[in-house]
Amino acid sequence: MGNARREPLGAGRLVLEVADRAAPALRFEATEDGRRRMLRQGARPVLLGGLTGDGCCHDLHLHRLHGYRPVLPPLRSAGMRAAVNWPHRYATWLTEAEGTPLYDGRWELALRATLPPYVWTSDFVRDWPGGSLELYCGGGWQGVLPLRELAPPDAPRVKAYRKHVREGTLAPVLLWWVPFLDGWVILDGHDRVVAALAEERTPECVVLTRLLDEERWRRDARAMTEGHRRHLDRLAAHPATPALERQRTAVQQGYGDALAGLPYEPSAIRTWPVPGGAPAWDALAAAAMFQFPRD
Repeated sequence: MGNARREPLGAGRLVLEVADRAAPALRFEATEDGRRRMLRQGARPVLLGGLTGDGCCHDLHLHRLHGYRPVLPPLRSAGMRAAVNWPHRYATWLTEAEGTPLYDGRWELALRATLPPYVWTSDFVRDWPGGSLELYCGGGWQGVLPLRELAPPDAPRVKAYRKHVREGTLAPVLLWWVPFLDGWVILDGHDRVVAALAEERTPECVVLTRLLDEERWRRDARAMTEGHRRHLDRLAAHPATPALERQRTAVQQGYGDALAGLPYEPSAIRTWPVPGGAPAWDALAAAAMFQFPRD
């Protein structure tokens, strides 16, 4: 399973430093041109995606396949009613389980009580198995993508979770931030999402985010420090005034805050090559009876 060292960052946040886990069982793959994507769990493809459009505006056309396995063990009522530090509990399960997206590097698990309302309304992908996302270079989707077909609100398991919603004891949903989607995928908690929304609540979440590697954030820190030094030199060339001193104080504060946050900046996630390249991806898409629009 590999090794993972924890860096606690308060009650609802921690960083995992993962080692000896180079190839995750749950991973995104892409063809050489980057226009065909796949999410694979073990040997099983669970999502196909094809990009159309040019420049900064793209549509990602999706088709999900049955067979995705949740990455956490089943949650029981007694366990949800107990006092639990969910980011730490999920970290333990993620590092012990197979089928997760963890690979070598730094990962954050952070409790988020709420996400913006549109995340669970207009930008929540309810259609199954297809779907389409509008992606922009400057961001734009910011939604949630289920990896399993959603159960109806009156399904037995959902009804049991709805009681926990009303009690305030529902375990948080586990989301994975995927930068090239500009949104999240549900790793665990599809039925809990349905239960919360059926009770007109937004689900509490633990968000898994890939962070910058140490070498990258230290390089960025050196560049930031050099830029800060040049800025202070320019300020020092002006006569001292109260206004200039306030500006200097603000610059120092901004630099300190930015430098402290660098180790916890989100990073892109790695994609692996699709075995067999575009022909293999096209064959899978044809087998799924799914056709992408062509430019």
